[in-house]
Parts: sequence; structure tokens; C-alpha cells
Amino acid sequence: MGNSFGCSASGERLVSAARDGDFVEAKMLLDCNPCLAKYSTFGGLNSPLHFAAAKGHNEIVALLLENGADVNSRNYCGQTALMQACRYGHWEIVQTLLLFRCNVIRADYLSGRTALHFAAVNGHVRCIRLVVADFVPSTPFESINAQAVGGRGDGSNTRNKYDQSALSKFVNKAADGGITALHMAALNGYFDCVQLLLDLHANVSAVTFHYGTSMDLIGAGSTPLHYAACGGNLKCCQILLARGASRLTLNCNGWLPLDVARMWGRHWLEPLLAPNSDSTIPVFPPSNYLSLPLISVLNIARECGLQSTTCSDDTEICAVCLERACTVAAEESGKVGLSGFGRILGARNIHCVDGFQGCSGLLWIAMLWLPTAIALIAVGCFGMFGFGEPFRIGSWMMLLAYWTFCMDRRWMALGRTF
Repeated sequence: MGNSFGCSASGERLVSAARDGDFVEAKMLLDCNPCLAKYSTFGGLNSPLHFAAAKGHNEIVALLLENGADVNSRNYCGQTALMQACRYGHWEIVQTLLLFRCNVIRADYLSGRTALHFAAVNGHVRCIRLVVADFVPSTPFESINAQAVGGRGDGSNTRNKYDQSALSKFVNKAADGGITALHMAALNGYFDCVQLLLDLHANVSAVTFHYGTSMDLIGAGSTPLHYAACGGNLKCCQILLARGASRLTLNCNGWLPLDVARMWGRHWLEPLLAPNSDSTIPVFPPSNYLSLPLISVLNIARECGLQSTTCSDDTEICAVCLERACTVAAEESGKVGLSGFGRILGARNIHCVDGFQGCSGLLWIAMLWLPTAIALIAVGCFGMFGFGEPFRIGSWMMLLAYWTFCMDRRWMALGRTF
């Protein structure tokens, strides 16, 4: 996966650029060697796509994918970039990965979690809705309300338009210990996630297994209601009961959801979870996230491709990177048609050079050429006074090092304008 000795240094630079969000650096490296998009770190096997997805750098994610990065590549834990994006809630990146047809049903090696589990455990409801976009068609909001208020209504056939078995199998996929995404969302008290998962046919009676590597303090055989009782969120318990959860289900420890609530000090749930409770349970409408026309948008985007926005002619372009508007109000003294170093000489402000943000263009040229002149004079003096060849070689090496520093990687982007 691109880990040869010759490209390891450039690959690590691309990893750093992807992690730090340095789009200019990443683009320059990929322009020089597009195969770096498939690079993976030694040991961890994390690709630049993993780092960009975890940090939320959507532009770099799209750039890597356009240059051939494997959208389904795994690290040593078996996690994909989609799992990283769902873990940290970067729904824009989830959308980009879906446009490149990532595999949403893959599970990691450690605990068998899918991207849906990572989104549910952290309460990222937008990521959940995006992950299931290919399973659920775009449902009109009026149909959902009609189904909730008027019984079957006009939306009676909505659930039959897509493959319920595939959706149910994906949503109810159990991770290590039999824990489903609904268990995780209920435990952490994310009501929006619980509501959406239930609308996506999550099994309200699913129980955890007797075996597994993760520690289960609630006990095997527990339902999502047991987990919600442990988490202590009242609305999560109410909607689970409204969708058919039983207060009388015992887990392998012989505990009711009421017992779990008492053990964890959730005393406010006792009136609701009591076996003979007469508490009124409110009616919960379907999740509003179901009305998003995601599958239509995704299909259009996949067919038409990604469209990149370009700057208009009257937009002032940065004098260095030549790709985005300057944020330091650069003023050109020449015509608009200046390009390359002509832009640099005509610009009063330069914002893309590290350490010289907002400095004068003349000052920058002086900083580049004045030490060069001094070094040339020093070389001549060394020869005149007979200091010998080592001093001249040392001077040339210092000059070369200084020029290498000044002609930073961002200046290399100017080469495509000539």
C-alpha cells in the first residue's frame, strides 16, 4: 500500500498534511505522486484518508479519493475512514465517502462494530441517517405525519418500497457481546438516535449475549430498556416502552429494568419502570430525519460527479497559492493578468507563507535576495584573502540551505502557472 522506502518520507508528509488540514501541501504531494494517496503508516496502517476523516478535513478527503485512495481501506483495528468520520460526527465527510460508494456494512476487527455503532455510541444522528441512506428512500414529510397521526394514511405503502429485511439486518447487527446500535444510543441517552433507530426497524427486544470481550456491568440478556434504565434518560425509556419494550423482561442476572435503574441510582425512573406502572406514555411521532431526500441527492451526485467551485474573475486571488481569495486584502499594482512571480512582485501583502503572514512584498523580496548578495560577497572575500576552498564550500552550502528554506513547498505551486 505505498510503503516502499522511496516514498515513505513523502507519505509521512502527506499523513501530516491530512492530519493538520494542509490542503496546499497535500495537493502538491499528490500532484507529484498520486500513488501517495494509497500510503499507510507503518504498524498502524492508518492511511491519510483515515487521518483526514477523523479530523474533519472534507476537502482533503475528496482530494485523496479523487487521486485513487481506497475508500474502504482498513487500519490495524479493521476500521475504515467511514468509521472514523462517524465516531467524531463529521457528517460532511460521511456524505463524501458515500458519494464514492464506501462499504457501510463492514465491521472492525476488535469489537465487530460498524459505522452505525460508532455513530450511535456518540449520538451523531446525522451520521446515522446518512449511513442508512442507501437502504431508505426519500420519504415525504407529509407521508410520515399522515402515518403517525392518521394511522396508515397515505404513507401506508412507504415501508414496503424498500427492502426491509436488508435494512433490519443492518440496523440490528450485533457487535461484541450482542450489543446493537440501539443499546448504545439508549445507554448514553441520545433520544434522537433512539427515535431514528426505532423508525428504522431496530429490534426493541434484542438481548445481549452471554459471551464477549467487553465488560458488561448490566448483565447478559439485557434489552435496550435495561440499558436505557442504566443511562437514566426518561425520554429514551418512554419511547422504548411506546414502541413495545417490556418492563417484565429479566436479564441473566434476574434483573428487571427497574432493578437496573435502582442499582445505578436512577430513582426518577422508578414510577415509569415499575411492573404495575400506570404512568402515561406520550405518543412520539416518527423522526423528522426520515424526511431528508438523501437517496435522491446521493444518486444525483454519483451520476453527475462532484462539481468544484471556481473563483470569479473579479475575485482577488492570493498572490502565493493562486487558489483562494487572500484574507489580508492583497492589492495588486499591475494589471489583473499578472501571473506567477509577477503577482508576487505586484502584491503588497502575502498571507500563505509560514512565518511571514501579512508582510510587505518588497520586504519579502529583500529577505530573499539581500542574504544572497551578502553570501556572494562573502564567497568573493574568502577567495581574495585566501581563506581556502572549505570556506567557499561552506558559504555555498549555507546559501543553498537558505534558498531551500525560502523557496518553501508553497512556492512550488507557482510552477503550474508558467
